[in-house]
Amino acid sequence: MSYSETGGNLMMENVSWLSPMRVRTVWISDVHLGYRGCSADRLLDFLHCTQCETLYLVGDIIDVWSMKRGLFWPQSHNNVIRTILGKAKHGTRVVFVPGNHDEVFRDHADTQFGNLRIVEEAVHETRDGRRLLILHGDRFDGVIVCHPWLAKLGSHVYDGLLAGNRYLDLVRRRLGMDYWSLTGSLKRRVKNAANYITSFEEAVARDAKRGGFDGVICGHIHHAGIREIDGVAYHNCGDWVESNTAIVEHFDGGLELLRWDEVMSRTALADLAEPVRWAG
Repeated sequence: MSYSETGGNLMMENVSWLSPMRVRTVWISDVHLGYRGCSADRLLDFLHCTQCETLYLVGDIIDVWSMKRGLFWPQSHNNVIRTILGKAKHGTRVVFVPGNHDEVFRDHADTQFGNLRIVEEAVHETRDGRRLLILHGDRFDGVIVCHPWLAKLGSHVYDGLLAGNRYLDLVRRRLGMDYWSLTGSLKRRVKNAANYITSFEEAVARDAKRGGFDGVICGHIHHAGIREIDGVAYHNCGDWVESNTAIVEHFDGGLELLRWDEVMSRTALADLAEPVRWAG
């Protein structure tokens, strides 16, 4: 079993000069297009710099909850959709697994539009033969299942924290400081939040083990990570609101968590006259 993690914090305005990063498979989740906190420009950089055979969209790609409160759809969000559809048009297999924020698309499960397919859950086989369960993960969230109104209230609180974080980030940038996530810090420091994350991860891994899978890839909790739980490889894609992360499979079957801001940070420190040569 092979996996690794790459971490980080700065992005560049324009990375079109990068050589493509060629991988076998990419997983992204919790993009939240239609929400003001979506890091659409960072995601566009990532998509433009990445070539893959299969792209999994692991839920909450479009934030229908947020759009019901008020329409927000800038050109950058439209460009993300166009880029994904463009990849599908040029041969990338795109698999969309809806989440709770875009659950309306679950009504169209098992629908195929060219190279784009919508499914409730998916099974992926890595190059080295491991079977991975692909799901968003909201069915393991007791608040979502038992108290959906409370989940939406929590979403409002989260929105407020993110709005405050944007102003804090602006001040830090003007002072020459790196990006820092207020909500991410709270998740790590508050005991109940840490317990919730651990319980979620263990529940998802147990379900995958009962199904006979070698591993699972999910999203939902905006907490990227890779770890082994009771013999099951647990992977969480993270999000494109704060962490800007993705899971990728290399051509040898190895899985890696990419923290895109750090990839850009390392690239910014390199000699810009020399093109980046991606492994794989």
